[in-house]
Amino acid sequence: MDKIKKLSEFANKRFGQNFLKNDHIIKQIIQSIPNDSLAVAEIGPGLGDLTKELINVRNVTAFEVDKRLCEHLQTKFDEPIRQSLLKIKCGDVLKHWGSEGLLEEEYHLVANLPYYIATNIILKALKDKNCKSILVMVQKEVAQKFSAQSGEKAFSSLAVLTQTVGYGELLFVVGAENFIPPPKVTSAILLIRKKRSEDNKGFEEFLKIAFRQPRKKLSKNLSIYYPKDKIEALFLQLEIKENLRPHEATTFIYHHLYNKLKKDNINGREKSRE
Repeated sequence: MDKIKKLSEFANKRFGQNFLKNDHIIKQIIQSIPNDSLAVAEIGPGLGDLTKELINVRNVTAFEVDKRLCEHLQTKFDEPIRQSLLKIKCGDVLKHWGSEGLLEEEYHLVANLPYYIATNIILKALKDKNCKSILVMVQKEVAQKFSAQSGEKAFSSLAVLTQTVGYGELLFVVGAENFIPPPKVTSAILLIRKKRSEDNKGFEEFLKIAFRQPRKKLSKNLSIYYPKDKIEALFLQLEIKENLRPHEATTFIYHHLYNKLKKDNINGREKSRE
């Protein structure tokens, strides 16, 4: 136990990791994986509590950035590794993410993601054609941004990107008391079921412009980068309310606006700096 405690403290200091200690929540995560036989990619297995349950139902490839935790996992799961039920890949998961995807086969992503990289990881998975679903523990506010519906205050560019490829749902909230050490934020389990994948940098840039100032009118945000008269004419043509706020527009509207701007060769005056 002393060794595990030291590993926990070491990992938390360097990589912002918080290890889930509640077995009931681990079982809930397992039950939330889509019902099929696809492999699982687990990011940040930590001490292996979730991994232990995953290998009972799936073939698992686990990505761990902490070398000391890698050694711990390789020792703990020696038998499943020899039986090819589990692969441990050490190092930064983003460096393992090739052009063909994180895995060379179709898979589900399952992870307790460090908060500082959560959004980046989810966006990578949305673009990965081999990734069929994303089941992750993240900060509650991040889960809300990916799963919000049009009209809700949390509706953002992240929700639009999610709805472009599938459907996002905040399954349940997980309090800080369920972790060692306890984080300073509330966590949540986010599930994104993908129907397809898309990597459209132009559309992502357009969304950054549209949501740059969320409290402003959508038309005003767009008019900062596109000719105001063109935006006004486009809103009139598409019968979009002039006073619509960014969070009130639907994913369909955002794609419709972007496609029309692109088709009509209406270029922005400057690029988003975000």
